[in-house]
Amino acid sequence: MKVLKFGGTSVANAQSILQVENIIKKQSSDHQIIVVVSAFHSVTDTLIKAAELAANNDEHYLNLIKNLEEKHLEAVKELIPISGQSAWLSFVKKHFNDIEDICNGIFILGEFTPRIKDKITSYGEFLSSNIIAARLESKNLDAIWMDSCSHIRTDSHYTYAKVDFEITEKNIKHYIDKNKSQIIIAPGFIASDKNGNTTTLGRGGSDYTASIIASAVDAEEIQIWTDVSGMMTADPRLVSHAKAIPEISYQEAMELSHFGAKVLYPPTIQPVMIKNIDLWIKNTFEDEAPGTLVTQNLKSSDQEQVAVGISNMSHIALLTLEGSGMVGVPGISAKLFQCLSHEKINVILITQSSSEHSITIAINEKELYHAENAINQAFEDDLKLKRIEPVKVENGLSIVAIVGENMKSRSGVSAKMFGCLGNNGINIRAIAQGSSEKNISIVISEKDTKKAVNILHEEFFESEVKQVHLFICGTGNVGKKLIQQIYAQNEYLRENLSINLRIAGLSNSRKMVFSDKGISEKDYTHLLENGEEASPEQLGKEITARNLRNSVFIDLTASAEIPLIYEDLLKKSINIVACNKIAAASDFESYKKLKQLAKNHNCKFFFETNVGAGLPIIGTINDLIRSGDTITSIQAVLSGTLNFVFNHYDGNQLFSEVVAQAQKEGYTEPDPRLDLAGTDVARKILILARESGYPLQFEQIENISFLPEECMQGDVDNFYKMLTKYEDHFKDLLNEAQKEGKILKYVAEFENGKAKVGLQHIAPDEDLYHLYGKDNIVIFKTLRYSEQPLVVKGAGAGAEVTASGVFADIVRSV
Repeated sequence: MKVLKFGGTSVANAQSILQVENIIKKQSSDHQIIVVVSAFHSVTDTLIKAAELAANNDEHYLNLIKNLEEKHLEAVKELIPISGQSAWLSFVKKHFNDIEDICNGIFILGEFTPRIKDKITSYGEFLSSNIIAARLESKNLDAIWMDSCSHIRTDSHYTYAKVDFEITEKNIKHYIDKNKSQIIIAPGFIASDKNGNTTTLGRGGSDYTASIIASAVDAEEIQIWTDVSGMMTADPRLVSHAKAIPEISYQEAMELSHFGAKVLYPPTIQPVMIKNIDLWIKNTFEDEAPGTLVTQNLKSSDQEQVAVGISNMSHIALLTLEGSGMVGVPGISAKLFQCLSHEKINVILITQSSSEHSITIAINEKELYHAENAINQAFEDDLKLKRIEPVKVENGLSIVAIVGENMKSRSGVSAKMFGCLGNNGINIRAIAQGSSEKNISIVISEKDTKKAVNILHEEFFESEVKQVHLFICGTGNVGKKLIQQIYAQNEYLRENLSINLRIAGLSNSRKMVFSDKGISEKDYTHLLENGEEASPEQLGKEITARNLRNSVFIDLTASAEIPLIYEDLLKKSINIVACNKIAAASDFESYKKLKQLAKNHNCKFFFETNVGAGLPIIGTINDLIRSGDTITSIQAVLSGTLNFVFNHYDGNQLFSEVVAQAQKEGYTEPDPRLDLAGTDVARKILILARESGYPLQFEQIENISFLPEECMQGDVDNFYKMLTKYEDHFKDLLNEAQKEGKILKYVAEFENGKAKVGLQHIAPDEDLYHLYGKDNIVIFKTLRYSEQPLVVKGAGAGAEVTASGVFADIVRSV
């Protein structure tokens, strides 16, 4: 014998019921089956709503009852042949008259008791099961209706009655022995007490009914038919890549269902687990899908999978009882749980400090008021004597639990769990781990639930690909090249580094656009043009509000305002990759604070392209310092712009024309004066000195300018006019160097804790001489590289190489 249960979504309408009929036909061809059905979709909730309206003297309850009556009458018309409809239409009308009478009584009395609630909600399953039985009989199937209410005996704890299994098993066996019909249809959820009063088995009660019946008849198996293809590795509404679990143990299924996996309710498992009856979870609308097998005898030998699933439960509150008067005093815990039990408050999670100074419990948020009052009253004397503090309350929380049998035999599961959450800025308020080591449960802010579940799912079930969300600020030359590189290289990253980069946000100085699912390459320009108004403050708020896992903010601007949002981003554990030099070259304390924030919040603050574009200069310094070396001096040509300018300026072409060419080819900052005045080079040597371990300030750098003062006045157009005006000055600089057989190079130097930048005459035998085009060079002398310096040389400017340097930082950051 098999027991099949069909949930509310499976019997939502006539079309769904026809699908259920097909499944019943297949299953009953070679087995006697008992079919347990729920009420039609949303009927139970609507009945409760109607009764609540009646209790509040709101006559709209009549409309709800009328709508439900029409729904059931329509089902009869669609499912039962015309010749047999009359009796069943009358059947429906009679029972809805009863429902209306009950609600009228509630309306008059203004009282809606648990006993009345059980009575009125019982009609949902009673009606649906009778209509479905009538449908099967009309199709000449050997079907009969069984009254679960008469056979399942419970106590009188209305709305969540406790089953008397001994009497219930005897009743059901007796009925089955007398009735040999191939198909037995039974309503789920409903039962009765010893006085014959209707009781119900609580939410998920239809699953429980099926399990009770399966246990009573020693069924071969039980099948729970719903609208999903089995238990999932996570809630598919939160995790798009959630997968069906092929096979799971009773204990694992119980843990998952306890912490919110709604496809199966915890009480369902116990009766069939005792009898070792296999339980299948199947999809009514994909009946060929394998589903999930819940069994004591796991067939899978896969020991690689540490966890089987992740569940979550929202609307949680934490209550903490603490005080010095609790230490070493027996009976505190008993007193706490006794007062909660008296108020019928279910405790979901418990954690206690090892010092016995505090106990923290998690409960459903809707029970918070009663729980807080109950605890404070129970410990009233201790509160007056200040042995115990008033109960502390936190709400707006969620529980996330990771479950798996194999967790107990693996080390590092907790570290992996907490590490990936910590790296994404998710604060854990409480932790509990069962002694069986089958689950680790954490309490977090409810707003972090989706992010946390996705992070854990990615870490434990999608380890082959890590989803990274990028927010790119600045879509100029470097930005465009970076976007091209990301789209071009993403397939390689997925296949070789298990990383998938998704551009989740783009911003320029005017507009910004966001998409959690990613912005496509072909649409980004159009979407950005039509995006919302941008500002640094709004950009930062939007990124943090989205709260996406593995987020990286990329600053490709030269703005002094964008770095102001770095601090807030780092505090949210959002990685930062900055091409912008402002932050790293700001006040030393600000620079140091950003570095420390990144460290404190387990995220990255990378700015390799601040110096030398894509050249590994800062990375080289970091490697030297980490390996115990000390940098004693740095000599460098750090401006691809200035190197380009002085390599091309030979006196035959105006100096201003060479600078204009450099700007046209993308080597200069938007304002070329930052390059030619030495400001940009000064920032770069400052950053290198700081990364080398020296607390230098920008004002301490000696800047020997070669530009006449008048060139620095006015706007960029005036700058070019002044360059032309002072052409003789620039020719003189060139001629002086040529007379000595040397060339001009703009050099940055750092030694003995001091730095300077300025134009120098470079002889042919010097390392800086053979430097062409836009190349940069950095010469390090260290304790280890004292005689033969360490040299890093290559293209130090240009959108392509700068973008590639940013790209490398992005990959390193994740």
